[in-house]
Amino acid sequence: MFTHTHALQFEAKPDGPDPDFARKMQEVLGGQWGEMTVATQYLLQGWNCRLPGKYKDMLLAIGTEELAHVEMIVTMIDRLLDHAPLKPDAADRTKEAAAGYGQHNPQHLIANGSGASYMDSMGNPWSGAYVTASGNLFADFSYNATAEMQGRLQVARLWNMTDDHGVKDLLRFLLTRDHMHQQQWLAAMEELKADGLDGIPVPEAFPLEEELPEFAYTFIDASDGPDAASGRWANGPALDGTDNQLTAAPIAAHADAPILPPGDPRLFGTPPVPGESLLQKAKDALK
Repeated sequence: MFTHTHALQFEAKPDGPDPDFARKMQEVLGGQWGEMTVATQYLLQGWNCRLPGKYKDMLLAIGTEELAHVEMIVTMIDRLLDHAPLKPDAADRTKEAAAGYGQHNPQHLIANGSGASYMDSMGNPWSGAYVTASGNLFADFSYNATAEMQGRLQVARLWNMTDDHGVKDLLRFLLTRDHMHQQQWLAAMEELKADGLDGIPVPEAFPLEEELPEFAYTFIDASDGPDAASGRWANGPALDGTDNQLTAAPIAAHADAPILPPGDPRLFGTPPVPGESLLQKAKDALK
């Protein structure tokens, strides 16, 4: 059950209108890493969670907070669109924002009546395909941390695109909450490990004896760059709690070149050369 409080979690009031920046703000609303994504992602993960208790409760709490962020960003975009010029000759060209008339999103006016929409800064519609809810909390929490990092990165870039103090106040709040949320997901991953619920590699419950040991701890160097294997990922103890060591090896072929049989003629693929089998042709080419 949801309820709504009209008061905002944090103020969302610009110093003045700026249709161009309203378009930019759409990215952190309806883009891949925007608030629509994280709000619905955390809520879906929480609703789907089959483990009652602190993890499910935390997911539902943060997902609901992110809905509050959706409302704040929508409100900011709406206010940035106040008095947006409808025609080029109506723009106040003494102001930098108005001089950028051609940079605004006309859908804000035509389709939304000076309002926000669930789209990114280029007008691409937000998609539920951005949302990940795998049912594995360790994998999902790792992805959630990535989402908060990408989201904070984009908000930090927006910070450098405006001098509006009111806009920066909201961006400062969003940057701060994304900072906290990154820590939250990383801490939750540590807690999952401490509770014995999952760890590296995900899924931890899959039996390691079913893997190929010669590939499990080897960085495959498939680059001619001299430093590809010089990092921690190719040296030192394994990170999965075993006694294995991470190593490096050049890429090598472990199987013969594939030779496919002729396809179903009813599908009209390119047929083999008449009078010569594909297998024989391949063998001749290798001589």
